[in-house]
Amino acid sequence: MSKEEDKKKQDEQERAELDEETLFVVSQTFKALSDPTRIRILHLLCEQEMSVNQIADTLDLRQSTVSHQLRFLKNLRLVKYRRAGTTLYYSHDDEHVIDLLQQTINHALHH
Repeated sequence: MSKEEDKKKQDEQERAELDEETLFVVSQTFKALSDPTRIRILHLLCEQEMSVNQIADTLDLRQSTVSHQLRFLKNLRLVKYRRAGTTLYYSHDDEHVIDLLQQTINHALHH
């Protein structure tokens, strides 16, 4: 086997095996998308940025519930926020995950 073929085979093997950090991030992302409340929040934030109170009012949830779920999503870098005075406005922060969410919703609607 030539050096080039050996290198190609090694590269393919490395791609086939996921490192621990990648496995963790993927599993946490699916964990985030496995909760109906988090799905509702992310879906809402696909449309527009909103404050905790706006999210809570729109989805008929307690503010503490929304804050807790936003903290979880923020830790995974799936949402971000900007401050305007004393209010935090949240928006989605990962187009890949939003695309995955949208495709999954479309799948469910057409199934």
